[in-house]
Amino acid sequence: MRLEPREQRSPAILILYPVLALLASVIVCAALVMLSGASPLSVFGLMVKGAAGTTFAFLETLTRATPLIFTGLAAAVAFRAKLWNIGGEAQLYIGAVMTVVLGTGFLPLPQPILIPVLMLAAMLGGAMVLSIPTFLKTRFGVDEVVTTLLLNFIAILFVSMLLEGVLKDPTGLGWPQSKKVIAEAQLPKLIQGKRLHFGFVVAIAAAIAVWIIDRQSTLGYEMRAVGHSPKAASFAGIPVNRVLAKTALLSGGLAGLAGMSEVTGLKGNLTLDLSPGFGYTGIVVAMLALMHPLGVIAAAIFVAAVFVGADAMSRTAGVPSYIAHVMVATSLLTMVSAIMLTRYRVRWR
Repeated sequence: MRLEPREQRSPAILILYPVLALLASVIVCAALVMLSGASPLSVFGLMVKGAAGTTFAFLETLTRATPLIFTGLAAAVAFRAKLWNIGGEAQLYIGAVMTVVLGTGFLPLPQPILIPVLMLAAMLGGAMVLSIPTFLKTRFGVDEVVTTLLLNFIAILFVSMLLEGVLKDPTGLGWPQSKKVIAEAQLPKLIQGKRLHFGFVVAIAAAIAVWIIDRQSTLGYEMRAVGHSPKAASFAGIPVNRVLAKTALLSGGLAGLAGMSEVTGLKGNLTLDLSPGFGYTGIVVAMLALMHPLGVIAAAIFVAAVFVGADAMSRTAGVPSYIAHVMVATSLLTMVSAIMLTRYRVRWR
């Protein structure tokens, strides 16, 4: 058996293989549900109902999808340029730190001014975090997979130190948490009495902006060229290292926005459990979206629906909610296989 590159990829192949990948993941999860003694149809039905069966459930799904759109965009942007950013968690947390430092009363500004300032600060924090591995990659050839992954742990320990020190809320009864951000720093709710906030609108706008940059700007062309072949891009006169630096600023900034939106739109303060793995899940979102910025929106909503639906289903059917993690992981594995099959043809002789 050998793999041969496809000279041409028809639209049917580009659509059919990803769809088959999702169906394969559903079949695998259905088999696991049957092993647990439950009916796959009833379990999947409860998951759909829990994720979108009511207005409240659907809004919760969109709320969960908001940080995933940001981290999915961060991964998609970096991966397009073959900058393997695994450090979305670190960039998210540093973006949240910047938000808390400036949003708890340090800047007494009105809301229309303060919120954009906090967004820029969070983007700057996330961008600076990713700039470190990118510099090490371009200057010394250090593998960015290792450095970005290690920075996740460093960032968590750094945040823990801050929450036990200078950022600790003196009225928090000893809990490692920061002070609440002031009212002017909080993102407004889209629907009164619900948790869905303006960060979702910002996430959609960010996806559209990234798509425009990717398809209509010189930077987008250069990122795609560097991703296809750094040597060919350099031969054509494209400054590869400079493009990677710009990619790092954009990717890290998007991940930083995820931290800002969670603090100002949902949590209100910074805690160590701010992110249940949004940075890592963003990689799954980017892969499911085939690195397309607009596809990230749909992929993030799908992944969020799986998790929200699984939580609701587990309370009703008695099937562990970990089935959601299995479904997302299986979707990623099958989607990676589908992407390979869209690019290569399998020859058995």
